[in-house]
Amino acid sequence: MRHHTRTATALASVLLAAAAAGCSEDTPGGGSTGGTDTEVRGSGRQADAPAAASKSPSATVSARKGMYGESLVDDKGMTIYVFDKDTENKSNCTGACAKAWPPLLVAATPTAGKGVESNLLKTTPRSDGKKQVTYNGHPLYRFDEDQKAGDTDGQAVDAFGAKWYVIGPEGKKITTEPTNGTDGGY
Repeated sequence: MRHHTRTATALASVLLAAAAAGCSEDTPGGGSTGGTDTEVRGSGRQADAPAAASKSPSATVSARKGMYGESLVDDKGMTIYVFDKDTENKSNCTGACAKAWPPLLVAATPTAGKGVESNLLKTTPRSDGKKQVTYNGHPLYRFDEDQKAGDTDGQAVDAFGAKWYVIGPEGKKITTEPTNGTDGGY
């Protein structure tokens, strides 16, 4: 019950903020981004502390063993996801979507950490001109409801018109069930 209350409160905060803004940041003319109220999963954040894109001068992406085998994480150990609605090197997650699923943004070239192939790690411009990290052509995101390193609450979530998945070091989304039912030692 507590999770549903938190989700409902967060949903109300996101919708109130969107209504106050009048439009999404990436939609010309103040139109809708196409998401519905039911697609916005609560972020657990208060209205005065909206989710922010994960941005650093240079991001390090590494591979770690977890519930879904080897998958990518950021420099803080937070799980990285890909969005089925994206196309190669092009994000289709803006506005409310990017608040719930903050894109991994950088000002400089991303760094390949342990287990990551540097030739697959690149950037792509977003519609607002910021540089988003990609891996094997997949734009990368974190999930706002993941609270600590190793959380994978976003795995197989269907939101904003498509599913979200963790991504493996070979550059492919992971759609399988958890490997061992544990957190993999995170």
